[in-house]
Amino acid sequence: MVAVPTDIAFHMIDVFAAEPLTGNPLPVVPDADALGDDRMRAIASEFNQAETTFLVAPTLPGADRRLRSFTPAGHEVGGAGHNAMGAWLWLALAGRLDLHGPSTSFVQEIAGRALPLTVLNEPGEPITVVMEQEPPRFLGVPHDRDELAASLGLAADDVRGDLPAQVVDTGAGHLMVPLLDRAAVDRARPDTARLATALRAVGGEGAYVYSLDAPGGAVAYTRFFNPTMGIVEDPATGTAAGPLVALLVRAGLAPSGTSIIEQGHHMGRPSRLSVTIEGEHVRLAGSGVVSMSGTLHL
Repeated sequence: MVAVPTDIAFHMIDVFAAEPLTGNPLPVVPDADALGDDRMRAIASEFNQAETTFLVAPTLPGADRRLRSFTPAGHEVGGAGHNAMGAWLWLALAGRLDLHGPSTSFVQEIAGRALPLTVLNEPGEPITVVMEQEPPRFLGVPHDRDELAASLGLAADDVRGDLPAQVVDTGAGHLMVPLLDRAAVDRARPDTARLATALRAVGGEGAYVYSLDAPGGAVAYTRFFNPTMGIVEDPATGTAAGPLVALLVRAGLAPSGTSIIEQGHHMGRPSRLSVTIEGEHVRLAGSGVVSMSGTLHL
């Protein structure tokens, strides 16, 4: 039997952030092979962040690292969003990666899948991680706009009738909900149980509400709620930004190429997520900073 260590190092990475205390905070626990599932879940609950990522030895051929991520409610997350990006940012910033010039490719193992990524290390620029998501799948569409709006604490007129709300999946299926404007996005106050019921009815995990009047040249202004995973609100959601841009490109509301999503403003943690769509390829890019390092005494 492998002995469980009593002192465990951890690091907090603010993902999709240019400075500390912005973006999406992600606890990363490296060298976590000796931790069992129950201990990982307990640590994620202790941090009480949207997700906590543990780095363990890969099991798939060709994978460089295996990532396991848990929500505070104990759910394991299978998508590649800020939970994965933060881990690779920490590996690069901590000198744990053998970087060859300005661009180095790796393979990450998440939920039994091998997903490619690239670490960019351009001179004079922040380290950036570019992750490949799965080809988009366009899935369930809710048919009761009044009920969807009510589950979000909004009036029916706050939900646009000229654009469909739809579940889109590039690794995790989230419901994209078009709202009239930024004010409507900021007014959303979800009824957790009611929204969870609405999401399950269409096969969605979380709800990504958005408007098209985003600041700073971004294509959308967003908030993310995931009651099915115990996440009240998330300040930056890569597994939702990829599907949203794929949907907007498909609808002719965003061009192919790179688009920016704004998220986290309502929480006081502004985040900018970069998504590139090239045909069926969806790539998520971002940088971040290490804001905390410490030791768990268990």
